[in-house]
Amino acid sequence: MASSVPLVDLRPWFEGRAEDRARVAAEIDLALRDSGFLLITGHGVPDELRERTREVARRFFALPAETKAAYAVSVAGRGWLPPGAEANGYAEGTETPPDLKESYSIGADTPVGDPAVDSFWFQPNVWPAEVPEFAATAQEYMTRMRALSDELLKIFAVALDLAPTYFTAHTGHPTYTFNINWYPAMNRVGAPAANQFRIGPHTDFGTVTVLGRQSGVGGLQVYTEEGDWADAPFDPSAFTVNIGDLMARWTGDRWRSTRHRVLPPDASAPDEELTSLIFFYETDHDARISSLTPPIGRTTYPDVIAAEYLKAKLDAITVG
Repeated sequence: MASSVPLVDLRPWFEGRAEDRARVAAEIDLALRDSGFLLITGHGVPDELRERTREVARRFFALPAETKAAYAVSVAGRGWLPPGAEANGYAEGTETPPDLKESYSIGADTPVGDPAVDSFWFQPNVWPAEVPEFAATAQEYMTRMRALSDELLKIFAVALDLAPTYFTAHTGHPTYTFNINWYPAMNRVGAPAANQFRIGPHTDFGTVTVLGRQSGVGGLQVYTEEGDWADAPFDPSAFTVNIGDLMARWTGDRWRSTRHRVLPPDASAPDEELTSLIFFYETDHDARISSLTPPIGRTTYPDVIAAEYLKAKLDAITVG
């Protein structure tokens, strides 16, 4: 079944008149109601930066395992998530084999001054000495992603006829994570076990995810409203964008936090390896999230504190 993930050009939002901006916002509202996913072009992030970020990351992942082990962390840490560290299917209560990937995880690192908060949400980033360009390149990428994510949140607010700062009022000192995922080839990891994926079925947890993908046989699939898995469309100039559980809750389920997965390596492409750049954006750690009520939302949830809600989600996908 074909995917319903639409493509939206953001150039009219950045360059157009008020009516052009309103049209972009309406397109995004429809996409998030129907699919929970969309592709965006006209975002202003250079292709060169994405490719440079992948190149420095690949240099790290190509290092010997014993070298990478010096940077090993568990889920929500800053550094290398080795094979076997994560099983995203656990977030749905499904015990699946560990995901077939390695990740390098970095993120927001400016402390708020509360040691209990900073030690989890604003840990210092760790940079591999073996790839000296890694730090500057990844920091440049994160800066662009944070700016793009805040712009998307402004579009989201306009789409709901709210003040443009409705969501960004809660991102003055936000938590966010940038995961660079390396999906090794089958000729390296072997045939996948039953129900084993590069990333198991799950929904994202935060407000908005901005994904820089590569096309592949073992690529991204989105779960449709009809209950089918469909290959997500690919455009090399586009980012794939989706919302997470926190934003769905915030909008009273007007918008869908949609299940998705990354297929395992396939015997038809035994040499295929992919590198994905995944920016998970959230809110200020202490933001109180209150559901938008009808007629905007459809469901009213109890208020939650962002950090408490997200911590429980992260704990659920940690293997062991």
